[in-house]
Amino acid sequence: MSLLRIEHIEKYYGNKSSLTKAIDDISFTVESGEFTAIMGASGSGKTTLLNCISTIDRVTAGHIYLEDIDITALKGKELNKFRREKLGFIFQDFSLLDTLTAYENISLALSIQKMNAEKIDKSVKEVAKQLDISDILKKYPYQLSGGQKQRVASARAIVTNPKIILADEPTGALDSRSAKMLLERFNFLNSEHSATIMMVTHDSFTASYASRVIFIKDGRIFNEISKGSDTRKQFFNKIIDVITLLGGDAGDAL
Repeated sequence: MSLLRIEHIEKYYGNKSSLTKAIDDISFTVESGEFTAIMGASGSGKTTLLNCISTIDRVTAGHIYLEDIDITALKGKELNKFRREKLGFIFQDFSLLDTLTAYENISLALSIQKMNAEKIDKSVKEVAKQLDISDILKKYPYQLSGGQKQRVASARAIVTNPKIILADEPTGALDSRSAKMLLERFNFLNSEHSATIMMVTHDSFTASYASRVIFIKDGRIFNEISKGSDTRKQFFNKIIDVITLLGGDAGDAL
């Protein structure tokens, strides 16, 4: 079943004298429970695409549907409610609140939804266990490593059971060990909890954890490949092949 439908979206920046077309007529669907990566060179439009899906940016033309709700038409309270209840965000810079503990950062979204304290406690502890951060819940962000911060940010994104998790370069600020751990948790959430994940990345290793990769070039879909029955290593090699066609440096992986 299609959870997300992107229909002929376009996004322009600037004014008539200096107009930039960041997204140029993109259409695709994402199935419920799919783990999709979006790749492309810097300036290709991949982050703009994610920002439009996450409602951070508004499209210039076209429509985006999540569960048949046209999110491009939502405004004000409706839009805020939709963001709170349907979307989970994971940012590269973590965006944790420094004055709150890890526990409080994770529970904040549930408090806003007016969930009772007992249910909040149960939900936070459950997601902390899944992401292996139960022992750091009382710590503040400044006391945590990059990998721990990212896992707290991931816990905050998934604790509300959103329909889709949107991750922008989630491993960009992590060392290789922390990145691998986070990606394995994503796989766990995807395979065991049927979480739908859409992740923007420039890194082939990160993308190889997804079940499908969509490649963006100059604001348009250049190619897409699915993992199918491939091993992660085989899928990684296929990703490198497409990047080579894109004109990227396979070693740097865009």
